[in-house]
Amino acid sequence: MLRFENITKTFWEGQQQRKVLHGAGLQLETGSFTALLGRSGSGKSTLLNLAAGLDRVDEGRIWCDETELTALSDHDVTLFRRRHLGFIFQFFHLFPTLTVAENLGLVLELAGRPGDIEGLLRRVGLWERRASFPDKLSGGEQQRVAVARALVHQPRLVLADEPTGNLDQENGQTVLQLLKEVSRERQVTLLVATHSQEVAAAADQVVRIVDGQLVIG
Repeated sequence: MLRFENITKTFWEGQQQRKVLHGAGLQLETGSFTALLGRSGSGKSTLLNLAAGLDRVDEGRIWCDETELTALSDHDVTLFRRRHLGFIFQFFHLFPTLTVAENLGLVLELAGRPGDIEGLLRRVGLWERRASFPDKLSGGEQQRVAVARALVHQPRLVLADEPTGNLDQENGQTVLQLLKEVSRERQVTLLVATHSQEVAAAADQVVRIVDGQLVIG
């Protein structure tokens, strides 16, 4: 479902060049849950940004189903991202001036498609909080809203960057279980960058970034 072919990505740090990914390759199956591990600075967030089309590869190709993301224009990548990708962040990134329901509705508006806001908010246990603003919710509740928002437009792929990193253990387990269940139900491919061994243990496979390569296991 998601395929990286010989990906190379380099950054400049002052006068020095740092190659984060070098000829890296990986394939994720539809509906799979992959945990992406690596030390800080190894390239986990970079890989997510490349998969989302938020950053561009220096060399190589990225495919999402039959669409080659690396061949699309910036405009077409933006449209593809709005319609087919979902995002979950460590610090939630909900719009503070929008209610819970409106946060989900904005995603549908940008994607230009209908979605079941009520069904998803009931699924994450927050339908009764639909008219609340994010600052009235706990951290665990905000992250459950973020999960619902990432899924409401029926994306093919959800990318998550440390989705449990800002939560206590109990809320982290709740969000992790919710992600697993909803992604299975909807056949969404899930790629999660994390330092958490609990997330890694729950995943179908673990991929590590080692010396610019993607290593399974």
